[in-house]
Amino acid sequence: MTGRTPHPAAPHREIRTDAAPRPAGAYSQGIEAAGLVWTAGFGPQDPATGAVATTVGAQTAQVLRNVEAVLEAQGLSLADVVKTTVHLQHLHRDFQEFNQAYEEVFTAPYPTRTTVGSDLMHILVEIDVAAVRPS
Repeated sequence: MTGRTPHPAAPHREIRTDAAPRPAGAYSQGIEAAGLVWTAGFGPQDPATGAVATTVGAQTAQVLRNVEAVLEAQGLSLADVVKTTVHLQHLHRDFQEFNQAYEEVFTAPYPTRTTVGSDLMHILVEIDVAAVRPS
């Protein structure tokens, strides 16, 4: 199968920024279509150094900085996020610390959120978001 051509009724635009980690595979950092922005699932790598913190709280803060960088590349912010999907390596052990770091960034009314336990590769948290461009 060769490259896919976007459906003409659903044009979209790829989002790229050096302020977030580069994709490690065949995916975009983000996509904008019809006033919505979806980000890739970001891990806690510092985009400048590749360093990864050791605690879930510090990793969560870096993940959200990475997500925010993609949103800012489109003139959006975390305040425009309407949905988050969170993957935690150790759901039961790390949920409270993760949630505390999350609540330092997001305020009520919070985006909808799905949080699941996942088998992650050498990290404790991964997050992707959907955001809406204000009209």
